[in-house]
Amino acid sequence: MSVIKRLGKSHRLRGLLCWLTAQYIRLVYATGRWRIAGADAAQEMWNRQAPFILAFWHGHLLMMPKIWRRDAPIHMLISQHRDGELIARTVAHFGIQWVAGSSTRGGGAALRSMLKSLKAHEYVGITPDGPHGPAAQASDGIVAVARLSACPIIPAAWSARHMKQLPSWDRFRIPFPFTQGVFLWGTPIAIPKEASEADLEQYRIQVETALNDLSRQADAAMGQGA
Repeated sequence: MSVIKRLGKSHRLRGLLCWLTAQYIRLVYATGRWRIAGADAAQEMWNRQAPFILAFWHGHLLMMPKIWRRDAPIHMLISQHRDGELIARTVAHFGIQWVAGSSTRGGGAALRSMLKSLKAHEYVGITPDGPHGPAAQASDGIVAVARLSACPIIPAAWSARHMKQLPSWDRFRIPFPFTQGVFLWGTPIAIPKEASEADLEQYRIQVETALNDLSRQADAAMGQGA
C-alpha cells in the first residue's frame, strides 16, 4: 500500500501530519521576520469583542493562524471532505475551532452555526473561493453570512520573500523558514440587512476585489510576481 493511501486510511498518521504541519508553521513564523500592516480595525473590534468575518483566499491558508489574536475565539468554515479534516486538525493546534460545511455540502447547518458564533460575539473565518475554486473568485456565501449577521467582513492576505506556490487549483503558498513576510489587513466591508440581490452581487465583487488587491500588494512588497 502506498504512503498516500496509508495516510488516507490511518487516523493516527493524519494526526501526525497535522501536528507536523502546525510545527512547520511555528518554525516559519519564529525564524522569519514578519510584519503586520493595516490591523487597526481588527484590533479595535477585538478590543471591543465585536464580531467580524475574516476573509482570505484558500491558497493563503497556511500562515493565517499567525495573523489571529489567540484570545479571540474564531470558527473556521472548513469543508467536510478528508482534506478539510486535515486542515481542521492542523488549525486546532492554534486554538482555532471549525465549522463543517461548504457551499455544496452541509451549507445550511454551517450557516446556522456561523450565525450562532457571531451572535455570541465570537468570530468566523471563511475562504470565499474554497473548497474547490475557482481560485481568487469569491462565492456569494460570505456576503450572505455578513448580511444575516450584520457583522462586517475584514479581508486579509500574506506573502513572503521566499515561498513555494504549488501547482494546485488554489496556488497554495508555502513559505520557507528564515524568510521575510508580511500580513496585510484590509478595510472592513459592512453589508446592510436590507441589501437587494443586485446589491449583494456588488458587495461580492467588492470582497473579491479587496482580497485580490491585498494579495497583489503583499506580493509586491515581498518582490513576488514581478
